[in-house]
Amino acid sequence: MISRREAALRLDIPIEMAQRHGLGTWVSEEELAAIESEPPAWLVQSRANRTGKKPVWVRLECDVCGFGESVRPKKWWPQFTFISCDHHSIHDLPEPAGGHVRREFDGIGSRFIGILDDAPDAPEGPDAPDQPAS
Repeated sequence: MISRREAALRLDIPIEMAQRHGLGTWVSEEELAAIESEPPAWLVQSRANRTGKKPVWVRLECDVCGFGESVRPKKWWPQFTFISCDHHSIHDLPEPAGGHVRREFDGIGSRFIGILDDAPDAPEGPDAPDQPAS
């Protein structure tokens, strides 16, 4: 048996969609294989509607220790230079390239900090990648 979350990950769909279409809290490997071999109409439609611009799931992996997890990406996440577990020191990562400014984004996945090294002339304002106000 696998969890609904793992089934959603394997089917590349949001957990909410898996729940809405009747996938139980636990799914057998046989049930999942049947869905993958003969996808129901809702899954076919979901896959057909994808634009390819934003993935359903992304794999985060710590650049210090290698711990990883799959999560749903947030719209505001920039393309991070590094990902680090929140308990590592910033000094465990390479220094930013000459003249670059380092920014940290807390709350990435369940335990990560996203690190972004920007050139000094990186865009500021509404188009700049930044964390939304809480």
